[in-house]
Amino acid sequence: MDLIKAGIGISKTIRNVGRLQEIVMVFARHGFDEFITKNTTNKIPNFVLPKSKKTITEELADKSEKDWNQVLGFRLRKCFEELGPAFIKFGQLLSSRDDLFHPSFLEEMRMLRDKVKPVEFEDVRSSIERAVGKKVEEAFSSFQKEAIGTASIGVVYKAVLHDGTPVVIKVRRPGIEKEIETDFSILMFLAIQAERVSKELKYLGISRVVNDFALTLHRELNFHVEALNCERLRKNIEKHDDQKMYYIPKVFKEYSTEDVLVIEELIGIPFSDNEAILSRKSEVIPKMEYGVRLFLKTFLKDGFFHADLHGGNFFYLEDGKIGLIDFGLMGSLSKSGRHHFIAIIYAILSYNYENLVYEFLDVAEYETIPDTDALIRDVRESLSPFVGLSVKQTNFSDLLAVVLSTLKKHQIYLPREWYIIFRALITLDGVGKQLGIDLNIFGILEGDIEEIIESTFSKDELLEEAAWAARDLTSTMRVLPRHIKWFLRDFAKKGYAIEVKNTGYEKEFNAAVGAITFTGFALVASVMFFSGIFIIGAKDISHWSQIPTGSWIMWSMGILLFSSGIASLRR
Repeated sequence: MDLIKAGIGISKTIRNVGRLQEIVMVFARHGFDEFITKNTTNKIPNFVLPKSKKTITEELADKSEKDWNQVLGFRLRKCFEELGPAFIKFGQLLSSRDDLFHPSFLEEMRMLRDKVKPVEFEDVRSSIERAVGKKVEEAFSSFQKEAIGTASIGVVYKAVLHDGTPVVIKVRRPGIEKEIETDFSILMFLAIQAERVSKELKYLGISRVVNDFALTLHRELNFHVEALNCERLRKNIEKHDDQKMYYIPKVFKEYSTEDVLVIEELIGIPFSDNEAILSRKSEVIPKMEYGVRLFLKTFLKDGFFHADLHGGNFFYLEDGKIGLIDFGLMGSLSKSGRHHFIAIIYAILSYNYENLVYEFLDVAEYETIPDTDALIRDVRESLSPFVGLSVKQTNFSDLLAVVLSTLKKHQIYLPREWYIIFRALITLDGVGKQLGIDLNIFGILEGDIEEIIESTFSKDELLEEAAWAARDLTSTMRVLPRHIKWFLRDFAKKGYAIEVKNTGYEKEFNAAVGAITFTGFALVASVMFFSGIFIIGAKDISHWSQIPTGSWIMWSMGILLFSSGIASLRR
């Protein structure tokens, strides 16, 4: 990698050159020395690179693709564990990107564990007391000063409020912001340099992954964001949970800040305790299936959902409800994005490969326009093993992994928010597998798809979409002449010229232009006609005079636009 050139100005890009040297030396010691040595690290004074016992090239000789990815993942994992919190978090983020990396590489990244020094209570006492506004001994009736959890970002304690409510207190690790800021700047620097010399890494969008990592970490470092997430999800769950099966703990805002979160402790059995949960399997199965429906409701109705649904974040509570914890990683999707999601699921369920590809292309990221015919053909071939299976026999995670792998093959990647959705569903499916439960996500989606479509594309939403479409059209028509004038003025100033030749196809050309213009007018006119119908709604109308004025206006506009379209054909 072209990591360290004198002309790059590292001191301006990286504030802590000493830390950069430490990072480079760790990578060199774990087998990456040959890549670093090739790229002018000797230009840094007094920089001596350690030699690894066995370089990656030597180890990769005559190995398969799976072994290659496993070797790379293993060595990177060792580097990340040695380099500390920011790199461990980055590796954990990579472990969730099934759309980018080989399974054997991901397996290594999933083995990453937080290896951090314990924090003494006295080192965080001042943070807690600033948040609660008084001494720890005064704010709580009891406080357990031995941490019940220590992670790279924070430390977790248990306490009891004076009213007897048991709480969990999350405190940000002292100095972690500065440490992560330094390491993030170095990570981004390394990613950009790597992309400059590797087409493969550029296609994978490593710098984009690092940016996603920064966004995720920034939110996790701010416990005020987690408190807001918890409150928002709590309200959404209460709104949609008709059977009152799920519970979100209460946040004590008066005691919470950016670096301290005081939240109600959930008393129950974590789903990570397989044996205890399996002993209650008959009770858990219907509640988890209901949970899938609840997840889809909160996501499709509100566009907001819990994105880290692994077993450690589920609790089977004493009153039989299921509780959720850890609201640092949440997902959201716009209304138009949710419409695309429904269309994608419907296309998968109906094996409509063409629509599936077009829907993905509408939301995906790619540098060059892909060959859609080849993509449709590959999607059809990759999904052929699932054809003929019943919905219950079709595994959601496996099918989704195949689709994402096919997109990756064509260098098409989903934006972060989309991958978070699919990852959340895959993780939720994994909780079921871990407990020997088939959550049958596709079966639930198939059974609810009509209701989902009906509720998502409601009359009010369609009217709103029609209004925005009309507004966009009006706005475009208003600014288009101005932009054409600016373009022509700039065109004339720069002395460009266009050579026009008479080829004898003027009639055909004019007919094509007229057809395109007519299609545009007809589409907008149809929106107006349908809007007029929706304004009537379910009203019982026995005479034309009872039709609302809004409907007449919409229909008149539709007729006017349609007439303009017909006129364009006659020109």
